[in-house]
Amino acid sequence: MLYPTYLRRSDPFALMRSMMRDLDRGFWPSPSRAAFLAVNVWQDAEAVAVTTELPAIKPGDIEIAVKDNVLTISGERTAPEGERTAPEGARWHRRERGYGKFSRAIRLPFAAADDKVEAKIANGVLRIVISRPEAEKPKKIEIKAA
Repeated sequence: MLYPTYLRRSDPFALMRSMMRDLDRGFWPSPSRAAFLAVNVWQDAEAVAVTTELPAIKPGDIEIAVKDNVLTISGERTAPEGERTAPEGARWHRRERGYGKFSRAIRLPFAAADDKVEAKIANGVLRIVISRPEAEKPKKIEIKAA
């Protein structure tokens, strides 16, 4: 928001707002980059589950890898044909949807094998379940009476 010169001088917060706008421009992702993947992660005695939203991305465009105790989700979100450029004579008012390559690495609480990973996508939500190896599962120890 632009203020007339006479109001800017009397507004003690004008400089603060200007600095915040400059910071926002420098730190927030630009529309040309895909947004950082937001994930939910939970764990129980049997497995770790990771969910993330990947709307309009085909399963073939997503790569999932597990090595040692790191899960990596990567891929690319491409812009639909009509959104790549504005029509001639038009100008963008907002361009917040991110497109491009994305990648996210998540450290797991245990080393997992590829054969212990199951991934499903439904309604744009990717759910990955990594089963804990038998050797890593907590074991109940029975107490014997003396």
